[in-house]
Amino acid sequence: MIVGEQKPFDEIWEMVRSFKKVLVFGCNTCVAICHAGGGKEAEILASMIRMKAAQESVAMEVDHLAVERHCEPEFFAPVMEKVRTYDLVLSTACGVGVNFLSERIGTIPVYPGVDTEFFGAVPQAGVFTELCAGCGKCILHLTGGICPVARCSKSLMNGPCGGTNKGKCEISPNVDCAWFLIVERMKQLGTLEKLYEIQPPRNWSTGLYGGPRRVVLEHIQDLEEQEEKKES
Repeated sequence: MIVGEQKPFDEIWEMVRSFKKVLVFGCNTCVAICHAGGGKEAEILASMIRMKAAQESVAMEVDHLAVERHCEPEFFAPVMEKVRTYDLVLSTACGVGVNFLSERIGTIPVYPGVDTEFFGAVPQAGVFTELCAGCGKCILHLTGGICPVARCSKSLMNGPCGGTNKGKCEISPNVDCAWFLIVERMKQLGTLEKLYEIQPPRNWSTGLYGGPRRVVLEHIQDLEEQEEKKES
């Protein structure tokens, strides 16, 4: 899941204070799970902005709304007519949602109410841990299922470095050394010899890493076109 944290309220207020009609627009998927930007959080944030506006005698209309996901147009398309009646949309979706909505809303600004942090898991209630960087070239079969890009503080592809100390990273005794974890895991699996395979530097000329990436499923596109033809 994508993990985010709501921006500090003072920062949010500085972003919105000059607008007359503001919509706090929540997303009920990833950021709702981490209690950063779902419908409930959007409602609370809208109330806080209204109270702050009243305290500072700022004339401002503030509403809230939430849809299932901001990263697929089918969810926000039904409410876009209403969304476009505002001077500002304060999105509490992740950065993907802010980008996606900005491209489709016209001249109305879309501001982020959430800081998007990482791809993570939930090892226990209220704890979110980064496990994947979405780098586009997965080598987890070579590293015991532990991602060195996300979990090594230096994102080393061939580790460990000289800073590892009794299984901990040099940046903090509270941070596990990812490469220590990788070695121990691969000992368990009996696949330690895979670490002798040196991972080459990334080839930035291929387009795999440089610029925004894209995945196209042509069979899905074909099905959509067929359905549209049937309806027409």
